[in-house]
Amino acid sequence: MTIGQPDLAEIHSLMGSRVETGQAVGIIAGVIDTQSRQVLASGKISLGGAQVPNGDTVYEVGSITKVFTSLLLAGMIENGEVKGDDPVANFLPAGVRVPSRNGRQITLLDLSMQVSGLPRLPDNLRPADMANPYVDYDAAKLYDFLSRHQLKRDPGERYEYSNLAVGLLGQALALKAGMRYEELLQRRIFEPLGMSSTTITLSDSLKARLAPGYSASLKPVKNWDFGVLAGCGAIRSTVNDMLKFLAANLEITDSPLRAAMQRMRTIKRATGMPDVEIAMGWHVYTKFDTEIWWHNGGTFGYRSFLGFNSGKKAGAVVLCNTFVDNDDIGRHILERRNAAAPSPK
Repeated sequence: MTIGQPDLAEIHSLMGSRVETGQAVGIIAGVIDTQSRQVLASGKISLGGAQVPNGDTVYEVGSITKVFTSLLLAGMIENGEVKGDDPVANFLPAGVRVPSRNGRQITLLDLSMQVSGLPRLPDNLRPADMANPYVDYDAAKLYDFLSRHQLKRDPGERYEYSNLAVGLLGQALALKAGMRYEELLQRRIFEPLGMSSTTITLSDSLKARLAPGYSASLKPVKNWDFGVLAGCGAIRSTVNDMLKFLAANLEITDSPLRAAMQRMRTIKRATGMPDVEIAMGWHVYTKFDTEIWWHNGGTFGYRSFLGFNSGKKAGAVVLCNTFVDNDDIGRHILERRNAAAPSPK
């Protein structure tokens, strides 16, 4: 074993300790390189249940959705349907005023790279049900916010993580394509990659495979529905499907999305966080002379990590149906010198 290769027995032990210490109900990880794909599981799908999670168990992946929304944009740029510097206002209904500042309009690429100047969340997100906070946020509310909002800095000036920005991007691309955001994902990404267990609206068969979500205190919580901001966090998926997605990004398998995936990695900007840059959709963590392209996700009952090390042609996905951070496990898989936090004793 070289210094960069993952020790799968160690990874499995790390996962198991988080279950044993009551931090998680269950955790599942997928590891891929040019030689193999492996799935590691610890814990159970539900408290009091006997079923162990597997590669086909369904989880909410939360903000990993942002990578897919940016991939839609990259594909539409490759196809000549849009340009990255097109103002997002061009794709919204007439009468919607998108804020601008000092003559600088918010572009599609600004939204993807989260430098739009828009805040993390709109000020009129006032959930009727705090346990499912996005479900009643619709297009009318989104357009009302945009029409009232005053930017505090110029678009393109500085990174600020924003569910609003990427949710708006997903809405704009769906309107441009003339179909619902979920349908756009299915046609442009999931079907070409054979990701048959990845979607937003779950069929009965997928519901039967859904791991129920739990809070950090192991209390059952509701699943989330995202309304008009689906592009920021609405996807549900499995480890096996995410391994297919990683294989395409690593070019271990060929796909019609290769050029779009490459485009996503052609531009990077500083985030103001140590060792972290932003690209189209992906964050880039650079340490030990190693670039890890990654995104994580979190809803009230789930946490997720997706990343790859292109230099080593290796990828990792970690899914958990408990609100507990597992990014360190994902980074450790991809570069062993990135330490994983020990579980409390």
